[in-house]
Amino acid sequence: MPVPARRLPSWVWVTGLTAGAVAAVVVLTVQADKGPHPTATAARPSASANPQPSASKSARPTAVPDDSGTGRRVVYSLGQKRVWLVDASDVSRRSFAVWPGTVGPDPGNYTISQRTEATTGSDGVEIEHILYFAAKSGRSIAFSNAVDGSSPPPASGIQTSGIRMNKADGSALWTFGETGTTVVVVR
Repeated sequence: MPVPARRLPSWVWVTGLTAGAVAAVVVLTVQADKGPHPTATAARPSASANPQPSASKSARPTAVPDDSGTGRRVVYSLGQKRVWLVDASDVSRRSFAVWPGTVGPDPGNYTISQRTEATTGSDGVEIEHILYFAAKSGRSIAFSNAVDGSSPPPASGIQTSGIRMNKADGSALWTFGETGTTVVVVR
């Protein structure tokens, strides 16, 4: 005489599947952390290179420029090619290197006027986390990151006004930079 099979309650299945998914995410996170970490180069890379700006956590923390105002703001240094996310108590919460386009903003105070989740940049690269804050030479100037994390040099003769960063920094700036957030551009 056959013995009837016992069915497991649905909560057991859900718990098992959830635990398996969490374990898979942990394994993938550990593997990703062991992979190569991008660094910036001083010279403009060749078109075949695919460099990354230096990681946000550097061995030498860079101080927020003195002439960048006070209060909660995004500070962008044209000379250092660097951005700081500064909180209301004037403490830098994050700083990272960026790749400026060929058309840059003039020094001054701006505000983030528009946020766009994703689009294609004027250089044909799929970009995300676009934060518009200025205009110059008929171009809108915005912070963004490439969806694939790359930032090749602009093609010859093409004017670009995007200020690109790596993907993690783009996500952090997207979270920090709400519409109306002050952007201070310094030399």
